[in-house]
Amino acid sequence: MGAGLGRTLSVGLRGVAGFVVDVEAHVTTGLPGFAISGLGDSAVKQSSDRIKAAAALIDKMAVSQRRVTVNLSPAGERKVGTGFDLGIFVAVAAAMDLLPARVAHDVVHIGEVGLDGTVRPVPGVLPLVHAAALAGVRHVVVPVANAGEARLVSGVRVHPVADVTELVRRYGHLGKGRPVQEVPVPFVAASEPEQVRDLSEVVGQAEAKLALEIAAAGGHHLLLAGPPGAGKTMLAERLPGLLPALDEGESMEVTAIHSVLGALGAGHDARLITHPPFVAPHHGASQAAVIGGGSGRIRPGAITQAHRGVLFLDETPEFDKGVLQSLRTPLERGLVSIARAQESVTFPARFQLVLAANPCPCGKAWGKGLDCTCTPLMRRAYFGKLSGPLLDRVDLQVHVQPPGLTMAGAAPGEPTSVVATRVAAARSAQGERWRDVLERSRGVNSDVPGSELRARPWKLPEVATRTLDHLLEIGALSLRGYDRTLRCAWTVADLTGLQRPGREEVDVALSLRHRAGVAA
Repeated sequence: MGAGLGRTLSVGLRGVAGFVVDVEAHVTTGLPGFAISGLGDSAVKQSSDRIKAAAALIDKMAVSQRRVTVNLSPAGERKVGTGFDLGIFVAVAAAMDLLPARVAHDVVHIGEVGLDGTVRPVPGVLPLVHAAALAGVRHVVVPVANAGEARLVSGVRVHPVADVTELVRRYGHLGKGRPVQEVPVPFVAASEPEQVRDLSEVVGQAEAKLALEIAAAGGHHLLLAGPPGAGKTMLAERLPGLLPALDEGESMEVTAIHSVLGALGAGHDARLITHPPFVAPHHGASQAAVIGGGSGRIRPGAITQAHRGVLFLDETPEFDKGVLQSLRTPLERGLVSIARAQESVTFPARFQLVLAANPCPCGKAWGKGLDCTCTPLMRRAYFGKLSGPLLDRVDLQVHVQPPGLTMAGAAPGEPTSVVATRVAAARSAQGERWRDVLERSRGVNSDVPGSELRARPWKLPEVATRTLDHLLEIGALSLRGYDRTLRCAWTVADLTGLQRPGREEVDVALSLRHRAGVAA
């Protein structure tokens, strides 16, 4: 056999976004070898061994006796993972005339090839197929186990494949104009949806519940400080139930992130995530686990997994100080950029932050604090991790007192459904008001630039902002804190049905921003 050239398509990942890759294979006689160029990682380099073993199962595909050169274009873009195996295999088979090159030329192939020829699932199929669809590709071949996930993308036809022998046979039939049967996808029973935890289960905590409702309505960050057992975690876990469901674009973003992390179900169980995620990393988590990174492949961290949802940091002062400081930029930008010597990756990270903290290391420094065993130095070091610049970005800071005996038998409070209805109405008012100010279709008060709130027509009268102006003048409040208090005041007004906030709404927002709970 003489020299042959085969081509097909695959897709690579850059962060959580995909890019189409041209897979070229040149097969000729000569000194046997298998070289892969195109800036692939070690998993891509090892693809040659897997493909040679799988090719031995197919007649006339003696890859180990040929000189094979594979190029993944664009060659200057880093390629990571085993998902290029299937594309490389098809390109090599096309170069050896084992399948019609014209049929496979414009088809995207995604999957890992096993030594026995099976095509195994890979993470991140949803963003990979979505990128292929955006590039105009109409046919995508994926492993059977990834078919349900791939079919979440509209505008592209998904072809499941179980092993390479069957794929070569199907391409042969297509080349001769014969019909082929699709590989069936095994049915997987859908998992039960997670039950929404109801706000009525939280006893008392009127001020904390008000702060939670304001946080949900305006997208504000929240700090809950109080003794152990007061209900801080219960409150935080009920915040996602108050938030509106994700729209179609947001669902695709969030589902793509979970796909990259390998957190979607297999087969028919894969579905778009329509509810805001709730992510609560352990306080011992590393910076790479929370922010993103890793020694090899750069992976999204907890803040990206919480995109469009809630990031809850329980026992916040127990987190590494470097982790907490790294949150400051993502909180402002809604993005996190991770730079390495060879590449830089940007992940989305637009989340609501909820912090929970005890009053001291032993947790007993509340009320008169007679049982507290911590020294003043220990308390100062404990809360020293919560730096001023980080707390300045937290709009609502409330103290959570443990409910007394009289509250234990009290009637349950408002259920989540009632509060969520008020939140939805407030968000609808915000979307209408800021439609021409914000680029996002569902912008909330926390997204509005401070310069807009301090300029006409949104500037509040001096009588409403007198206290704020005084605190800013004497240096007791930063300009960032001033703007964030204004945003909260607008949210309080939206929840009460007012067109714009007055003195009372501004004072409520300012009272919920105090740090008495932290100092307790």
